[in-house]
Amino acid sequence: MKELIDKGNLPKHIAVVMDGNGRWAQNQGAARIFGHRNAIKAVREVTEGCAELGISYLTLYAFSTENWARPEFEVRALMELLVQSIRNELPTMLKNNVKLDTIGDIESLPVSCQRQLAEASEATKDNTGLNLVLALGYSGKWDITQAVKKIALDVQNGALKADDITENVLSSQLATNPRPDVDLMLRTGGDHRISNFLLWQLAYAELYFYEDLYWPDFRKENLYQAILSYQGTERRFGKTGEQIKANSAK
Repeated sequence: MKELIDKGNLPKHIAVVMDGNGRWAQNQGAARIFGHRNAIKAVREVTEGCAELGISYLTLYAFSTENWARPEFEVRALMELLVQSIRNELPTMLKNNVKLDTIGDIESLPVSCQRQLAEASEATKDNTGLNLVLALGYSGKWDITQAVKKIALDVQNGALKADDITENVLSSQLATNPRPDVDLMLRTGGDHRISNFLLWQLAYAELYFYEDLYWPDFRKENLYQAILSYQGTERRFGKTGEQIKANSAK
């Protein structure tokens, strides 16, 4: 399937809602955390797949602000798994020229997680390949709210006039800045929703939902499947198909 992909028409930014870990585990009669542990291979698969194709940005919805409401033992196990996974995967990221970044309310995470994330980000900061972004303690509403607060403070301090607030101004204050908006969002697990993920940045993204695939079973072929679907879609951004064809012909 990989050979069918047009390397000249790749999404620049792919975002993933990694859903279905708990249900995958429950289907096997195991605890939910078993699914989270088995999801590491899927993270490796999508990261390597994007890096090999030349995708510039990959954002993974690793832990939302709403996930704090899960059972305490599950949250604690997730945080421990996060630290362990980043430590284990760092040599591979360095080898594959992957740069690791984070977005979200990172200060809400345990200190051990903050420390491991900071160390990995520092170690990979000069890498020039795929920019892998982990969304942790993140939600789209949180992101827009914190951006508006920054803008309001600038207006209050006289650094910005209310009439000067534009879409570009708000975009510049989002956690994802200076990364581009998302071109393609993937979601496993069968649900058809974006679950408070990158609300602003998904405005014109193509959405691809896997009906019968839980995240632990995700492999590179599933990534290729979504990219081929993306390449078969005419992205009009509010224009007509005729306008797009006319602009392409120039």
